[in-house]
Parts: sequence; C-alpha cells; structure tokens
Amino acid sequence: MKAAIYCRLSSEDRDKRPDGDSESIQNQRSMLLRFAAERGWEIYDIYSDDDCAGTDRKRPEFNRLLNDAEAKRFDVILCKTQSRFTREIELVEKYINTLFPIWGIRFMSVVDNADTAVKSNARSRQINGLINEWYLQDLSENVRSVLANKRRQGLFTGSQPLYGYVKDPDRKGRLLIDEEAAEVVREIFMLYAGGMSSTEIARELDRRGIPNPTEYKRRRGIYNGHASKYGSLWSAGTISDMLKNEMYIGNMVQGRYGSVSYKTRQNRPKPRSEWVIVKGTHEPVVGAELWNRVQALMGRKTAQRSPKRVGIFAGKARCAFCGSALRSSKPSARTHGADKRYLVCPKHYADAGSCPGACVAEDRLEGYLLAELKRLTEAHLDFAKLETRLDALCGGGAGKAEAEIAAYENAASDCVKGIKELYLDKVKGVVTEETFIELSKELERERNRLSALIEAETARLAELRENADRISRRVERILLCDRLTGHAVNALVDSIAVGRRIPGTHEVPVEILWRF
Repeated sequence: MKAAIYCRLSSEDRDKRPDGDSESIQNQRSMLLRFAAERGWEIYDIYSDDDCAGTDRKRPEFNRLLNDAEAKRFDVILCKTQSRFTREIELVEKYINTLFPIWGIRFMSVVDNADTAVKSNARSRQINGLINEWYLQDLSENVRSVLANKRRQGLFTGSQPLYGYVKDPDRKGRLLIDEEAAEVVREIFMLYAGGMSSTEIARELDRRGIPNPTEYKRRRGIYNGHASKYGSLWSAGTISDMLKNEMYIGNMVQGRYGSVSYKTRQNRPKPRSEWVIVKGTHEPVVGAELWNRVQALMGRKTAQRSPKRVGIFAGKARCAFCGSALRSSKPSARTHGADKRYLVCPKHYADAGSCPGACVAEDRLEGYLLAELKRLTEAHLDFAKLETRLDALCGGGAGKAEAEIAAYENAASDCVKGIKELYLDKVKGVVTEETFIELSKELERERNRLSALIEAETARLAELRENADRISRRVERILLCDRLTGHAVNALVDSIAVGRRIPGTHEVPVEILWRF
C-alpha cells in the first residue's frame, strides 16, 4: 500500500516556528507517519498546506494531491481529521464519497475514524461533513457580526489605515494623523482647489520625488505587500479617489466591499446605501471649507465628462519596456483626424524619464493582428481536422459527464438504502424515533441535492453533445473576420507587447502572445 499524507493548518490557529513549518503541521505529519508505519505502508509523498482555510479550493498542495489521486499514484490518503481535507460538504461528497472510490483511492482520517473502505462508515462521514459546514457558517456569521458591530461604533477594522493616518497604538480601532503624509494630502486638496487637474497634481508630486501611498508605507515598514507597478509614481486615479474620500474630514467610512460568500475570499463593491459611515470619529486632515470647494469642482467636471470609451485592446496591449497597460489617447484632430486614436504608455506620460514609452495607432495595431491571424490561419488551420478534434473533445467531456451522473445516481441510491436501513434499525430499537427522524431528514436532503446534480449534469451532457458544431462556427467567425472586436481579442490574445516606432520608418515593434 502506498499512502499519501495530507496536512493543513489555517491562518487562524497557526503557531509559527523559525524553520517555516508550524508546530501543528509537524504534529499532524508525525502522527500520520506513525499511523502508516504501524501498518507497514509506504509513503508516496507528504502534501502540506500551511495558512490555508478549509474552504480554499485553490490550496496548491491540495490540488496537487487531487491530481496525483486521479492519476492513481497511491492507494490511500491519510489525514488527521476529515476537516483537514475540507470543511465543505460539497467536496466531501464529490471526492471522498464519489470520485475517490471511482479512482480506487481509500480515504482515512485518524482522529474521527472516517474510512471509505468501511461501508457502515458513510453516515459518520456525512455527519462530519455537515458539522464542519455548520461550523463554517457559524464562524462566518460570528465574524461578520463582530466586525459590523465595531464599524457601527466607528472603530477602524481594516488592516491598513488610509494614507495620512496611522493606527493609535494605545486605543484599538482609533486613528491618529500621520503628519508627514497628511501634509501631502492637504497640498493635493489645495492644488486641486487652485485649478490643477488630477493628472497635473500627479506629475507635480512625481517631479518633487514624493512617493505614492503604497511606496510610502513600504518605506516606513507599514506595508509588506507587492510594490506598485508604477514604482513610486502617482496616478490620476489615486489622486481622484483621495479627493472623494470622506475619511479626510473625520468620518469613518467602511463596508464599501463585501465578500461574496464565506466559501470564497472574493469581494464585491457595495452600493453607497450599504456603506457604514460614522461621522466625527477621528481628527480631520482637511477642513470643511476646503472639502466643500473641492467637491463642488469635482461635481462640475464629472458632469462635463463624456462616457468612457473602452478600446478593443483594453488590458491586452502593454508597454514592451515597463509592462504597463497602454491607454487610449486622442491626439489633435488637426494633425491626425478626429477619430484617430493612439495607445500610449501611462508611465511615460506621467514621467517621460521613467520609461522610453510605447506608442502605436489603434488601427495600425489592429492591422498587425489581422495580418498575422490570416497568416497563421492559412498556414496551420484545417477546418475539417478541427471539426474531427472538436467531436473527440466533446465526446470525452460527454464520457466524463456520464461517469459523474452514474456516480451521483449510485450515491442517491445509497441514500435510499440508508433510509431503509435506518428504518429497520428503528423498528429493531437500535435507534430512537428522534434519531431516526433527524438522520432520515438529512439523508432525504442529501438525496434531493444529488437529484439536482444529476439533473444539472444531464443538461450539461445534452449541451456537450451539440457543442462541436457551435464551437466550429464560432472559430470560423473569429478567425475569418475583417475587423476585430473586443470579444475576438479576448478569445485569441493573451497579451501584446508594443514598442516605439523605429526611427526613419512607420514600423512599430509588436510581439503577440496568442492564447492558442
């Protein structure tokens, strides 16, 4: 028997040692090694995720374990508890109860005795999964409740205070003015009130060597994250955000973003009506009169601003020198025509000495891509072979869907059998009436969930069987087009590196990284 050992520790209960691994991870590893040695099992590999939550599906070692399990590189997976593997009942059902048995992999947890080799153990695994899921829900609600209560009290709950403030070391949740940064903030407001634009203010700060907020915090040792892609340079967007932030007049503004679910770390912006704003919680950096003057100016400029135009190369075209995403710039209509647009490097635009700067006409770049796409299509693409490969690809996906449907149907059948066996246990007096009702409800809910999965997979299977022709038509529409669209660029291009025009010619160096 070859055994794979999986250990996990969440960031909430870590206990770091100087050598890198936490004490808990080492304890889990030694326990599982001893367990395997007592049974004479060979250790295939040890997979260890430190500082990872049980709901994180992007755990690197967790996914490496799943890939090796699907490849059948070992026979058994050992964990301290089932919750170390996952706290989500959906993953318990998908892997422990469904895919691992299909792959011929045995799952065992030492402390709570989960073992897929023991048929009577299935109920306890499902109960463990439910308990872990409830734990996650309760923990999430408790944390949300505590944070919401602190925000309503006007206490700062973030990890990094706004530029211009520092955390009060003596009073948790309170902010103090950082005079060095606050002077820069006041000057930004006064310059804008004096008639300078956000871009002009950014250039002035760069000229004087004043670092942007991220770089300032890095130099002070307050922030240890990644440096800004613009280095210490300011951007017009940063200036604009600062000018609109009520925190600078003493109001605590929080809750502008909220998590999608307790199962993910993704955040989404909330409407202003859901923000938590408590007035007068800290000393203002900017006076009320200056603030009102700036807001009036910003309101007038916003009303005059035309709708933003999103180019087809947005996020794709980058400067070959510094890597910055190119921005669309509309030059003088007298020299280039009213509709002529250029893509330019924003870093070079902010400070010409910081980057040589890329520049290319948008229509010229589109011509480069169309010509190269036509050349590649004529040289390498055979539509007859493409259709054959798509049929095979969709057929493979259909086979996988059929296998999952069969697995879900077997699991649903086990639920029905479980209810019958539970009823017999109740008749024999093995379990009480209350226990029977509770467990049978859980099994019924699980059977309903599996029925929904079967229905979804059946619909997906029907879509897969019709997919080849639809994809083929889409490929033809994209590859044989005369003009590019944003959708086509997103589908075909990963990135485009653009340089400067070669002196004495009209040629601009362009390097295209395709997605195929």
